[in-house]
Amino acid sequence: MGAETVEAVVARSKGTPVGLERIIVPDPGPGEARVRVRACGVCHTDLHYREGAINDDYPFLLGHEAAGTVESVGEGVTGLAAGDYVVLAWRAPCGTCRACRRGMAWYCFDSRNAVQPMTLEDGTPLAPALGIGAFTPLTLVAAGQCVPVDPAARPEAAGLIGCGVMAGFGAAVNTGRVTRGETVAVIGCGGVGNAAIAGAAIAGARKIIAVDVDERKLTWARHFGATDTVDARSADPVQAVRDLTDGFGADVVIEAVGRPETYRQAFDARDLAGRLVLVGVPDPTMTVELPLAEVFGRGGHLSSSWYGDCLPSRDFPILIDLYRRGRLDLDAFVTETVGITDVEEAFARMRRGDVLRSVVVL
Repeated sequence: MGAETVEAVVARSKGTPVGLERIIVPDPGPGEARVRVRACGVCHTDLHYREGAINDDYPFLLGHEAAGTVESVGEGVTGLAAGDYVVLAWRAPCGTCRACRRGMAWYCFDSRNAVQPMTLEDGTPLAPALGIGAFTPLTLVAAGQCVPVDPAARPEAAGLIGCGVMAGFGAAVNTGRVTRGETVAVIGCGGVGNAAIAGAAIAGARKIIAVDVDERKLTWARHFGATDTVDARSADPVQAVRDLTDGFGADVVIEAVGRPETYRQAFDARDLAGRLVLVGVPDPTMTVELPLAEVFGRGGHLSSSWYGDCLPSRDFPILIDLYRRGRLDLDAFVTETVGITDVEEAFARMRRGDVLRSVVVL
């Protein structure tokens, strides 16, 4: 079939606007797959890459929250074929590292990506965001990053489980292990926080308290299953959560902001022996200070949730089935659809909090 040249969204340098450039996508080699991208969400992580908050391996090929169709596969690939409708995962467990051997593949220490680089036309290698790079009609990934799902799920919605929705849903269901009758508080009600609310509702939580400083996000939270909302601009969120839980605090508090002050609020808003889950992504320079006596005396668990502690091959089809059955409203996460030339403007709307997700349709 041969290498193909396509247009793609590329970040050339720190903090500068992204641009549309022509890139070369090679034929898949052993263990690789080439995918025709149909839709890709605009995620905060892409903006982090653009701003140099992940690393400085410019130029970056942005986009990672995607659904598409497998065009071709390389030598040795099994269980995947041209024509398969897939959601792309940025974690592809190797199956053989010490985490995988312990049965904890969501912590895989050797997650797979494509070996061959995609390049600019002058041969400069591109660093694909989270090993995917999907703001382009065609991308190259490791075959294990392709998770086949029900082709009836529209790509604008399906692609979102590839990152933000899975991160939030998994923070509640996998990491937080929310069970029937529990109380849950979610601090930060963007895309990830609202996915956590949806996950908690599906898991059977009896009370779900949404906390944010933006009334629009609190309105969205009610749609996804929040039973109560707290506007942190006008109320102390810790006291409000306690007041809504008979003075005890929530069984599970999910922090979906990634800031020291909201993490401390989440710590204080737990019931004794409650679980705190950090799923918000902090700036690498941030630190948090907690009284060690309270860490000991309050008990429970302080956990971080990385990609919702998911196994993509297991969890993606489950979420798509919930969507197809009307139990998980993925469509409601799609605030707008945009073109491949509109990513920079979508970043601006995301920063202002105007959208849950802008989705690039290709």
